[in-house]
Amino acid sequence: MLHPMKYKIFSFFIGLGFIGQLTAQDTSKVNNHNYTLAEKNIIDITQQIVPGRKNSPAQQIKPYIILISADGFRADFAEKYEAKNLQNLSNNGIRAKFMTPSYPSVTFPNHYSIVTGLYPSHHGLVDNSYIDVPTGAFYNMGNKKMVAEGKWYGGTPLWVLAEKQQMVTASFYWVASEAAIQGIRPTYYYNYSEKVPIGTRIKAVKDWLTLPEENRPHLITFYFPDVDHDAHDFGPEDPRVKKSVQFVDSSIHALQLALAPLNLPISYIFVSDHGMTTVDNVNTLGLPKAVDTSYFKVPWGDAQLHLYAKDASKIESTYQELKKDTNITVYKLDETPDYWHYKKSDDWNNRLGDLLLIPKVPKIFNLSPYKTTKGKHGFDNHLVDMRASFMAWGPAFKKGKVIEGFENINIYPIIANVLGLKFDESKIDGKLNVLKPILKK
Repeated sequence: MLHPMKYKIFSFFIGLGFIGQLTAQDTSKVNNHNYTLAEKNIIDITQQIVPGRKNSPAQQIKPYIILISADGFRADFAEKYEAKNLQNLSNNGIRAKFMTPSYPSVTFPNHYSIVTGLYPSHHGLVDNSYIDVPTGAFYNMGNKKMVAEGKWYGGTPLWVLAEKQQMVTASFYWVASEAAIQGIRPTYYYNYSEKVPIGTRIKAVKDWLTLPEENRPHLITFYFPDVDHDAHDFGPEDPRVKKSVQFVDSSIHALQLALAPLNLPISYIFVSDHGMTTVDNVNTLGLPKAVDTSYFKVPWGDAQLHLYAKDASKIESTYQELKKDTNITVYKLDETPDYWHYKKSDDWNNRLGDLLLIPKVPKIFNLSPYKTTKGKHGFDNHLVDMRASFMAWGPAFKKGKVIEGFENINIYPIIANVLGLKFDESKIDGKLNVLKPILKK
């Protein structure tokens, strides 16, 4: 099995030159990236603080929200793996039967949809790897420098919305929190690194919430990668996933205990970005023979491949040939399911491929020479195994209420509402009335 770090490096390696087009220069870039990831001192893991920010007097009296994400925490994992603290907390608050991720059901697009209220095709992170067609530039989630560039991110993330209204925010990790979006980052944030122990992270949150009122963040994001890692490596049915679920569960309990003595009106929202399913990682699919890389650029992918045509005259013939492959479904952009919001008319930033190749579960693409992982996501967002989690508790929320499933774009307006932030609902896809019934008032 390919180690997760090597897997990320190889994904980046594939993406740099696209399939079948790697050059000596690309190899040099990969070697440099490999060194960067391996050198622990390269990433500054100390707290980053934007100077000169303060809560306005009106914002100082607002409540607090901690938005927690556990990557890959499938909708059934709390019961399946006995996350007793989360079950108890949500029994005293709100629990959704499931939350529907945005399509594609992968990490970067969905974390950003949660904090912008926009579908991926609208906010611009259309996949973990893609091409910006107008510039020809290639975005890859493994490229730390690129991830921190604000130009890739559309919409107005919650922390940008808050900071513009003189409300201080903080992030102990979230997709795009390291980037200056509209020139703004959270007042307090950390560069992503899995080397920071959970105790240090909990202490940082407590330290933020014990600051003077004018400096204290009212919106905090907090992220766990652990469940996603283990569910990928071992498959979602493996006992090691139970261990990572219970680690997240106990960590959230520890966070609550640490903050309880502060007696602040803190409400918690616990989410995941997507679910996970078991795939056939032995009989994997390579790049179909019908795809000629002389005519198409193909960024790395496993549950979806984007084909970007260099020569538009080759699209139709390639499409017709690909339709013969019984292991995949091929789409032109005007054929994708409406509920994906992934058509050409949805592509606000011109970043979707001309053709989309989707393997039929449990099949998966593997474009590397290494064995891929047993657990995967990224498939149709309406599949049961792709369902994400949602729980909420604290003074903002009603108690003991179970709600039906809903789309994750609807979290944005409810958080803005609780924090008393002004926002233009006509500029987002989420709707306040979807989750407003879960609020106490």
